[in-house]
Amino acid sequence: MPYQHIMTAVDLTDECHPVIRQAIALANCFQAQLSLVHIVEPMAMAFGGDVPMDLSTLQQQQTDQARERVEAFASQYPELLPERRHILFGQPRQEIHQLALEKGCDLIVVGSHGRHGLALLLGSTANDLLHGAPCDVLAVRLKKPE
Repeated sequence: MPYQHIMTAVDLTDECHPVIRQAIALANCFQAQLSLVHIVEPMAMAFGGDVPMDLSTLQQQQTDQARERVEAFASQYPELLPERRHILFGQPRQEIHQLALEKGCDLIVVGSHGRHGLALLLGSTANDLLHGAPCDVLAVRLKKPE
């Protein structure tokens, strides 16, 4: 069964260009819709959860900067239509899964560094997305930085 709506989740680093190219190639192959999502994680998550100050201004600045970065990044790929670019705030796995459900996506494309052992246990968005995903997940292997 061909894919009809592919969503790619990116962190906007230089390493994610192969992920976008793979998602575009698949969307072209299946004549599928293509959406892009970038997640802005709450600042409290970076500090372990308990922060004794109001971070709303910093979080708004972080979201505004992410929006600018997404627009600059996506402008390199005409296939990424403005109405299908999403910037969400929260925990990546939950937000990506929820958006995939809301938009009826049948494939999520993400990058993977191919971590093993402790590095994998400490955090991998690609691995995290596999668990409980509402659709297929394709992990595009990223080259290790030299």
